[in-house]
Amino acid sequence: MTRGSRVAGYAFALGAGALWGTTGPLSTLLYAQGEAITGIGFWRVLLGTLALLLWAALFRRDLLKVDRRGLLLLGLGGGALVALFEVAYQFAIAGAGVASAAALLYTAPTLVALLAVPLLKERLTSRRLLLAVVVGIGAVLAVQGGPHGAHVAGVPMPRLALGVVGGLLAAVSYAGTTLLARYAAPRYGVFRMLLLEIAGGSVLLGIILPLAGRPPAPPATTGGWVYLLALVAATVILANLFFFSGAKRIEAAPTAVAATIEPVVGTLLALVLLSQRLTVLGWLGLLMVVGAVAAGYLEEARATRASAPAIQLP
Repeated sequence: MTRGSRVAGYAFALGAGALWGTTGPLSTLLYAQGEAITGIGFWRVLLGTLALLLWAALFRRDLLKVDRRGLLLLGLGGGALVALFEVAYQFAIAGAGVASAAALLYTAPTLVALLAVPLLKERLTSRRLLLAVVVGIGAVLAVQGGPHGAHVAGVPMPRLALGVVGGLLAAVSYAGTTLLARYAAPRYGVFRMLLLEIAGGSVLLGIILPLAGRPPAPPATTGGWVYLLALVAATVILANLFFFSGAKRIEAAPTAVAATIEPVVGTLLALVLLSQRLTVLGWLGLLMVVGAVAAGYLEEARATRASAPAIQLP
């Protein structure tokens, strides 16, 4: 690994989390246009797929060439993870609320740290596990202390149980995507991996949603299309390219930790753009996330210095 590559990888993952942080405010603006949640998930991955296919056809036709193993691993396996996340997370929001769904989702860094040991042969150091736990707790406090931190009292138990299951499945999907990116990005390349994953996800969602009685309708207003295109550019194409570039350079666990800067960015944008408030616990959670992410950056920087070749003096 070249000097500075680990730090660059962490910076890419951090940038991905920052871009994903725009999802909440942009989705809120889309909901205000009357768009359905499931429709947003489908259209953003479909439009992202079409944009990458057009770019590949014009400038990088080699991206359209992939072996059978890559097609099954990324197109089918990665696409299934994308589709699972889009569907499961919406069930989590509907059943348990935005805050609880997000809290369940941010168990993913701990899952990644644990699963990366048997699947990717990564080291599970006490510091790495501690950072994953701290960043998860901080994310939970941040979303619970934010504008969506409503309690679930009074929610019928079947609906709440469905929401919890949906949130956990979304976390498993996110963790699986992180582990897959760490394995596949160095082998197939960042652009090819993203193209195959979201293409597979688009096909599966196009089949699943109509069968579930929720056929996705395109945005009905010009404003809806504008916000949707912003979501595609920021949260589907750029964010995932950054995330996969990070996973290509550093292990899965620190990649997941760095990307958890997402709730910090989302909450701050909600404060500035949507005039939403944050409680004391919310601010504490943001500080915990920022502190854990910064500690992870310092760890990657130390690892880079330790692996750098010594200067030979004459």
